[in-house]
Amino acid sequence: MKQAIQKYLEYLRSVRNSSPHTVLNYGKDLEQFVSYLSPPGTPAPAVPLVTHQIIREYVGHLHSQKLQKSSIARKLASLRSFFKFCVRESMLKENPARLVPTPKLPKRIPSVVSAEEMNGFLNQLAAVPARAGKQPLEAAPIRPGGRRFPDAETLLLRRDRALLELLYAAGLRVSELTGLNLADMDRREKMLRVRGKGNKERIVPYGGKAQDALEAYWPVREQLLLAASTSPGPKGPLHSEAVFLNYAGRRLTQRSVGRIVKKYVRLANINWDLHPHSLRHAFATHLLADGADLRAIQELLGHQSLSTTQKYTHASIRQLMDIYDKAHPHA
Repeated sequence: MKQAIQKYLEYLRSVRNSSPHTVLNYGKDLEQFVSYLSPPGTPAPAVPLVTHQIIREYVGHLHSQKLQKSSIARKLASLRSFFKFCVRESMLKENPARLVPTPKLPKRIPSVVSAEEMNGFLNQLAAVPARAGKQPLEAAPIRPGGRRFPDAETLLLRRDRALLELLYAAGLRVSELTGLNLADMDRREKMLRVRGKGNKERIVPYGGKAQDALEAYWPVREQLLLAASTSPGPKGPLHSEAVFLNYAGRRLTQRSVGRIVKKYVRLANINWDLHPHSLRHAFATHLLADGADLRAIQELLGHQSLSTTQKYTHASIRQLMDIYDKAHPHA
């Protein structure tokens, strides 16, 4: 079974073009299943010996471990996909996981910030006095380790505002934002070539406010690269092709983007549970509320299935109901 799992993970990487994150999670789920089937000191069973009764028992075991239904559903999806691959490779005649029902999940409607609230939040950033760029990076004090450490609250405001404006303007996933390269941008037409899930490409436009924020960020980006290349400390490879950089001149990570969003929510003194994906939700819901076609939103978001996009319809209806309850005298 372990050899079959390795073959399957390689298939995900090379044939399906799955992201490293997806391959890692599927690998962990399958490893956990093998551990359940083979206690320490015993070999893992052969693939044909796994029946749907064994998988049912495993799902029951996960329930007894107090795992959330969403986590159990994901692990079961990993097994279904693996055994489907085994059928295709003639290791099995039929998929045993297909006969095991998925736990019923509650319908979750994403909470969405209104267009007015989002505009107010982003306009607050635009109104902050941008001392960023007045102090060149090469003149900034050097911190332990040899890197220059300018005032983080001011120098990178332009980068952070550009990042937040682009997340909202183009409805990007955080992985798509951090993976963005200069070659993927058409600045004249204000278009992005985005690589989504499964390495699928799509073209997404962005608006004038994001363009203005990016134009203000480009000089800061050049300074980041210059400072990283001339700093006396130990150097790693510079990511000169990446759009969004950190102090070391390297591509910004997804975790860093999450921290940036939380930081500005805190600085704006707003009681929101805002994270990078919230801006993608807001992008879709605000387009829908202003009359955009659901199919067009599906294309812009890079959703494979329209049913995934339809959850924003529910969010938009809920928002209308909230407005009705607050405003109508007989509500």
